[in-house]
Amino acid sequence: MSHETAGRYPDARFGTGTSGLDAVLRGGLTPSRLYLIEGTPGSGKTTLALKFLMEGRRVGHRGLYITLSETENELRAVAQSHDLTLEGIDVFEMVAEDEFGADHEQSLLHPSEVELGETVRGIFELVERTDPTRVVLDSLSELRLLAQNPLRYRRQILALKHFFARRKCTVLMLDDRTAEPGDLQLHSIAHGVISLEQLANDFGSERRRLRVVKMRGLKYHGGYHDFTIERGGICVYPRLIAADHRRSFSIEPVTTGLAGLDALLGEGLFPGTNTLLAGPAGVGKTTTAVRCMIAALERGQKAAYFLFDERLSTLMTRCKALDMDLQPFIDDGSLAIRQIDPAELSPGEFAHAVRTAVDRDEVSLVVIDSLNAYLHAMPSDNFLVLQMHELLSYLAQQGVVSMMILGQHGVTGDLRSDLDISYLADTVMMLRFFEADGEVRKSIAVIKTRTSDHERTIRELRIDTGGIVIGAPIRGFTGILSGTPVLRHSGAALMTGAAGRDDPA
Repeated sequence: MSHETAGRYPDARFGTGTSGLDAVLRGGLTPSRLYLIEGTPGSGKTTLALKFLMEGRRVGHRGLYITLSETENELRAVAQSHDLTLEGIDVFEMVAEDEFGADHEQSLLHPSEVELGETVRGIFELVERTDPTRVVLDSLSELRLLAQNPLRYRRQILALKHFFARRKCTVLMLDDRTAEPGDLQLHSIAHGVISLEQLANDFGSERRRLRVVKMRGLKYHGGYHDFTIERGGICVYPRLIAADHRRSFSIEPVTTGLAGLDALLGEGLFPGTNTLLAGPAGVGKTTTAVRCMIAALERGQKAAYFLFDERLSTLMTRCKALDMDLQPFIDDGSLAIRQIDPAELSPGEFAHAVRTAVDRDEVSLVVIDSLNAYLHAMPSDNFLVLQMHELLSYLAQQGVVSMMILGQHGVTGDLRSDLDISYLADTVMMLRFFEADGEVRKSIAVIKTRTSDHERTIRELRIDTGGIVIGAPIRGFTGILSGTPVLRHSGAALMTGAAGRDDPA
C-alpha cells in the first residue's frame, strides 16, 4: 500500500506482523499515525517492532529502523535469533562509535554530544532521504535524557509527530518506562498505546502479557492478553471472549459407552455441556473420563485431552491395561493428548490451545485433567473461575462435550477441594470410596444435571482388566457420599468377582 493509498483510504489497516495482536486490534493499526509501544527491558518491544517492519516489507512498504540505544549488529543478531532477516529494511544507528568513516553506509550521530534539536533534525533528514512508509524509533529514553526537562521533551515529540504525519508515516516509538511513575505525556500525544509487561513468578518461567491502553478511533479487545516470545517472533494469545464464537450444532445426547452411566445421567452426555468429575485420588475419575472419550472416538469424532497431573506414558500404560488402548486413536489423528506443565504455561496460552483444538482440529470432546493443576497456573482463585467460565461458555457455544476432573483432598470422611466450581458445571458426577465386608469399593452418583431428569441412585463402580463396570443401585448403605457409609441392612446388591460386563439394572 502506497502513501497515497493510505491517505485515500483512511479506514485501511496496517498489519503488525503479529497475528494475535492484529486480532486484539480487530485488524491492525490505522496508517499514518504515531503509536507508543512501552515496556520494561526484555518485555519484547524490539521483537514486536521488527515484525512490524518485516510485515511492511512483505506488502511492499519501505521500512526504517532508527536506533538510539542499540547497534545495527545487535539488531541483526536479534533478527537472526528469530530466523529473520533485515534485508530491505533501512537501519540507522544514532549511538556512539569510536570511528566515523567518510565511507560509512549509515548516518551516525552522537546523542551524548549533540543537542536534542540536532538529533531530531537528523531524524528528519533520514526520513526525507529514505521516504519510508513504516518507521520504528528506538528508544525514547535517550531523547528524554537529552531534553532534560519535560516541556522541551514534549515539544520535540510533538514536532516528530507532526513531521511524520505530513510524511504519511506509520510510526512505532519504543519506550522502556524510565520516566517518572505516572508520567502520561506520551500517552496523550500518541494515537495509540500498547503496553507490554513481564512478570516474574516465585517458581516457573516468567509470564508476559500486553494491553492496549488506548487506540483512537478503533474498537479493540480490552484487558490483558498473554503472549510469549518464540523463535520467529511474538505469539499473542487474545483473551477468550465466548460471545464472539457461536455456531449451530446437534443437541441429540450421545452415549458414554456405559449403559449404567447413561442411566445415571438420564440420557447420556449432551453436546454443548460440561461435566465435572469430583472425588479423591485413585477413585476412577480419569478412567471414567477416558471411557467417555473412547466412546466419542469410536463414533468417529475427534477428541483433545489436556493432561496436567499424570505423565503421558503412565496414562497410556494404565489405559491399555484396562482394555482402553489409546494408541490407535493417536495414530489415526482422531485423538490429541497434550502434556502440560502448569508452571510453564500461561492461562491465555492454555485457552488458545483449546481454541485451536476446537477451531482447527474440529474436536467434539475436550478433557481437562485436572483443574487442581490448572489452578496453580492462575494468580488467584477468582481469576481461575472467570477464566473457566469463559472457556466453558466458549466450548458450550461450539457444541463440544467437555469433561473436567477435580481431585479432592482426603480419601474418606470430609473431602475438600482447592476450589468449588460445581455451580459452573452442567453435570456433576461424584465418585467415592466405601468399605463393605472388609473390601474397599467405589461408587458413582450424578448429583446434578441441567439437561435431563437424571437417576438419583448411587451405583457401584468397578475398574478391572476388562475396563469399567457400573453395577446396580446400592440399596443397603447410607452416607456413602459423606465418606462415612453405614450398612443399614444386609443383602446389599454389590458386585462380586471381576465382573465381565456392564449391568445397568
